[in-house]
Amino acid sequence: MYVAFDHLPPHARVWIYQASRPLSEEELVPLLPRLAAFAEEWTSHGRQLAASAQFLHRQFLVLGLDEAVAGASGCSIDASVRFVQSLEQHLGIELLEKSRMAFLADGQVRLLARRELRAAIAAGEITADTLYFNNTLITKGELTTNWPSPAGQTWLASYFG
Repeated sequence: MYVAFDHLPPHARVWIYQASRPLSEEELVPLLPRLAAFAEEWTSHGRQLAASAQFLHRQFLVLGLDEAVAGASGCSIDASVRFVQSLEQHLGIELLEKSRMAFLADGQVRLLARRELRAAIAAGEITADTLYFNNTLITKGELTTNWPSPAGQTWLASYFG
């Protein structure tokens, strides 16, 4: 069953998928019914899930699930990955590729490969105060309060020491 993302409780489980580029309004608007339909139809062992799906910052697909209603099973998680793969093919983007880190600089999402991080820090392009999108957060509450967070307050803190 579809639940508006802002109505999911703080303990709701989230999965964050980072797009390889920002999506345009022309791409995002037609996706909204498709995202809602996935959340409406998503099930686990025949039980409907209280779920939501949305794009944030035009570049992050976030799936949310209130596991207090029903938890995700291996099969339902597989179904969500197939849905994400279908979006990749439809949009011509990568969503499942995890090797790039995302920062918010000057109002824009900037993707960096890990090997590019030290040079960006040395050049002053990324600082401890630059906002970092930690896409490994697992609850909506963490997403709401800690995403993005200053890079120096994340696992990246040692790069600024």
